[in-house]
Amino acid sequence: MAAFQYCLNASTIRPTPILDKIRIAGEVGYAAIELWHDDIESYVASGGKLSDIKKALADQNLELPTTIYLRGWCDTTGAEHAAGLDECKKRLEDAAALGAIYSIASPAGGKVDVALAARNYAELLNLGKSFGVKPAMEYLGFVEQINTIESALEIMTLSQHPDATIIVDPFHNFRGGGEFSSLSLLRGDQIAISHFNDTPASPPREQQHDHSRVLPGEGHLDLKQWISLLKQQGYSRWLSLELFREDLWARDPKEVARIGLESMKAVVEG
Repeated sequence: MAAFQYCLNASTIRPTPILDKIRIAGEVGYAAIELWHDDIESYVASGGKLSDIKKALADQNLELPTTIYLRGWCDTTGAEHAAGLDECKKRLEDAAALGAIYSIASPAGGKVDVALAARNYAELLNLGKSFGVKPAMEYLGFVEQINTIESALEIMTLSQHPDATIIVDPFHNFRGGGEFSSLSLLRGDQIAISHFNDTPASPPREQQHDHSRVLPGEGHLDLKQWISLLKQQGYSRWLSLELFREDLWARDPKEVARIGLESMKAVVEG
């Protein structure tokens, strides 16, 4: 039996309509799917209902580990912060209606006042608690400051909140200049989800972005080490395939989802 549950991040087959994404994930054999709020909101704006999405998830017996993403909370103050929280509140409300466990809280792109970010994260966690959804701290390898596990963990620790968790991602570790060994700083229960992807050694990491990611096993990252470290820290939940490739978006989405699942299994179980 696999130590992890395989999940499809909806970005991997981005142009596909949201209900088709859910159907494909279930038919291919994933246990879970991550959904993006822009997809959710577009579906509702076009006349769909959240209950349709929830039913589609139930019909395919799929978990919804996270929704993506919460913004405007990290380094904001005053009216800007209030407006950001209003959007976060609506997205957390939608996430709760769909049965999500976590919602990904994305960092600011520039330099950040860490103490402010920690206070704001604690506030966001309390807001999430009122809906029964946990905002999970994300680091992004291509932003200026919150680009490693260590930088996200500092905010989590300073928040002093028992629900503080993190999204971990091999691509972002590489892109931010971090080491996979940083996973040893985390307890398994602090990891909300592990995204799963690979990336080539060239171009240099500083020139790579979301579109640089490749299927697990097609790049140069030591994903066996990543898996081993996750296990050592006591994490055994979702591995979520997250890619942003236009060449894959142009292909049959069910085939892309199938190849993605096979690629993950080959690395994890092979």
